[in-house]
Amino acid sequence: MSTFHHPDFSAEKFSRAPDARFVPAPADGVLPEDFFSTTNLPTYVKVKGKWRMPNEPRMDSILTLDESGELWIREGRRLRKGDLVAVGHKEDGSDGIYVHASAFLGETADGEFKFMTSEVSREKPIDYALMARILLEERDRGGYPVWVAGPALVHSRARADMAWFIDNGFVGAMLAGNAVAVHDIEASIFRTTLGMTSSGEATTGGHGLHMRAINKVRAAGSIAKAVEQGIITDGIMYALVTNKVPFVLTGSIRDDGPLPDVITDALAAQDAMRAHAIKATMAILIATALHAIATGNMLPAFVTEADGSLRELATICVDSSEFVVSKLKDRGTHQAFGVVTNAQDFMHILRLYVERELGVREAAKAKPAVAAR
Repeated sequence: MSTFHHPDFSAEKFSRAPDARFVPAPADGVLPEDFFSTTNLPTYVKVKGKWRMPNEPRMDSILTLDESGELWIREGRRLRKGDLVAVGHKEDGSDGIYVHASAFLGETADGEFKFMTSEVSREKPIDYALMARILLEERDRGGYPVWVAGPALVHSRARADMAWFIDNGFVGAMLAGNAVAVHDIEASIFRTTLGMTSSGEATTGGHGLHMRAINKVRAAGSIAKAVEQGIITDGIMYALVTNKVPFVLTGSIRDDGPLPDVITDALAAQDAMRAHAIKATMAILIATALHAIATGNMLPAFVTEADGSLRELATICVDSSEFVVSKLKDRGTHQAFGVVTNAQDFMHILRLYVERELGVREAAKAKPAVAAR
């Protein structure tokens, strides 16, 4: 993963730059005309002669200064009349705001945040060994990997692999839609997904089994209660509940049911997802276009370490279509590494490499003990 140094703020262009200018919001949810629109890149704001980084970075939002002098990046809808909002359009520091655009973009970057710059191909090699090491490092350092999944993860028979990653501490939180949970729960109760068996055969009356699964959970009161009552006995949702791993299920206009845990208010759902995006130290986005792009828009491109240093926020986007991976990068999540393959293959192979790396570590630990004897 890429790391970088903070800019040299002793340089003349920074020392001579003015403080950032802040203007009161004219009304609730309304921003000053010249408000500064944020990116997901490392951003610095000059306040009282000092360059500082705002809290909770993300793209497509605004910079605000609270009463205690703290800098925050907030969605415009959260602003109240009178809140101080940073204004200016320049990102080179001349308006007191500096976006470190070249931080993770390489030496050839032209210093500007842009859309539509992706290069994704199914012919690019997939470094599963590297991804496995990153996942293990995240777990070892107590990181917060956020997994975002679509229903293909369940249909492709990768639910056992997803449950394994949850059981073994590789998931900080899971974000998904109603369908992921519904189909996973159907698989637990009826051993089908949308009426199909594990071999892909349709079952008699199978088209209604997902509705019966929803009804059983609604009768229980929640997914957690369905687990407690022995209705759900395995799978992704079972692993999340039994391991006390938080999850956010968000609704869509076409949802069946939905399950009682699903958040159907779009803004409330965004807030719930954002609460985990703020804490994310890694993101794995699998087989979902809308959830992947939504989460990507909430993520910064970097992680701030305890010592103040910054590193790239490892973001892996997996889909069978190049379109989805390109779309995510085109919407500004330029740090995303695209893996063009199906969910089942990705999950099986990634698990294999993680287990292999764990085996290597165990062997290395045992070696000194054998030598000592």
